Amino acid sequence: MRKTKAKKRPLLPDPKFNDQLVTRFVNNLMLDGKKSIAFKIFYDALDLVEAKKGETEKTALEIWKDALTNVMPHVEVRSRRVGGANFQIPMPIRADRKISMAMKWLIKYSTARNDKSMALKLANEVVAASREEGAAYKKKSDTHKMAEANKAFSHFKF
Repeated sequence: MRKTKAKKRPLLPDPKFNDQLVTRFVNNLMLDGKKSIAFKIFYDALDLVEAKKGETEKTALEIWKDALTNVMPHVEVRSRRVGGANFQIPMPIRADRKISMAMKWLIKYSTARNDKSMALKLANEVVAASREEGAAYKKKSDTHKMAEANKAFSHFKF
């Protein structure tokens, strides 16, 4: 690369939980620069998670973090051309990419749900992911299955 790598800008922690991970999630959730609306959706979703959690001692934020951890992939397949054929090669994922993929999948599959509001959709997907269910968790398991199926090509690493 010719240019220097861009420096990572520090994220300000969110006002309610004082957590940078929450801010990062809200930044992914945000549409058209409407950050206050994204924060409202996220906090409303956590309130709904708190109401749905049942008899567990965990807080809504801990349930959300568990859901994020459950959705994080550990390997992914990357395409590589070897001798005129394309192979799907399983590769381990960097820590920050794991987190961002998990966040994006949670948001994507929350949006695809059939519920009234985005907060309710997000809350339902978070609860499902924390129980190792739901579409975002299925995406992770599909990614892992694909990597397992293509393990024979792992010697073609980049």
